[in-house]
Amino acid sequence: MKQILTQFLSSTARTVVAAVALLATLALASPVPAATSAHSRPDQVEARITMLHAKLAITAAQEPAWQNLTQVMRDNAQTMDALRVARADKAPTATAIDDLKSYAEITTAHAEGLKKFLPVFETLYGSMSDAQKAQADTLFRGPQHHSRSAAKKKMSKAPSNPSASTAPSTK
Repeated sequence: MKQILTQFLSSTARTVVAAVALLATLALASPVPAATSAHSRPDQVEARITMLHAKLAITAAQEPAWQNLTQVMRDNAQTMDALRVARADKAPTATAIDDLKSYAEITTAHAEGLKKFLPVFETLYGSMSDAQKAQADTLFRGPQHHSRSAAKKKMSKAPSNPSASTAPSTK
């Protein structure tokens, strides 16, 4: 009986893992809707440019490097927006292969955009004061860093002895 239960649980676990993997794949490859809100991606980029300019306290001497950076940001946003709109337009009739290809185009364009952004940002970053660099480091670190920091803090507060749980004893 124990062996049957173990086989059942193992089979069920494999099924659950496969289902989760399939759902994750579908979520990643699902169509990205066109700008459905009042704010399009280019509008969001303009807001980010304005915010970064203020928070980084861009000086008059840094303005030419800043203008180069913002042009790359705008170009990248325009490319990504066009790809997202095209993908959303094709979504109702797209096959799984079409959908995955369009997702690959978006991820490739994202990577290419970062490659264009990096050298221009390095130029600006090199001209920054230590205070500006510290602010840039914080702003560009991204939310994933904050999530990891919070998770580490939470884990450090957890009991270090896993056997000291509140589960009933089996002795």
